[in-house]
Amino acid sequence: MARLLLSDDEWEMIADVFPKPKVMGRPQRDPRMIVDGILWILRAGSPWRDLPEEFGPWQTVWRRFDQWNSDGTLDEVLRRLQSAFVDLGEIDHELWCIDGTIVRAHRCAGGGGRKGIPTSPLTTR
Repeated sequence: MARLLLSDDEWEMIADVFPKPKVMGRPQRDPRMIVDGILWILRAGSPWRDLPEEFGPWQTVWRRFDQWNSDGTLDEVLRRLQSAFVDLGEIDHELWCIDGTIVRAHRCAGGGGRKGIPTSPLTTR
């Protein structure tokens, strides 16, 4: 799992984006673990409920994701990490990749309709 987590250097680049924990009230979860949980979900494409327990409750991670996405925190994190990787030459802005996955759809999904049922209002004349 370590290869899916932020490195210490990557965390140093973004650590000051997150607010300091409040002195009063319930102690907040470690923002680094929350970010790692969000990245795990984004990389795995898994449902939030399948988040491994090591990242904390999935509800907490989802709530922070929703909050940080709304207030622009994740945009700032992305900007900082991208700029660091661009500076290192690890991101190529000239390369574009398109997913070539093919999923066969049923005939009616493409507008073919079912046998005996008109698919266009023009055919009902």
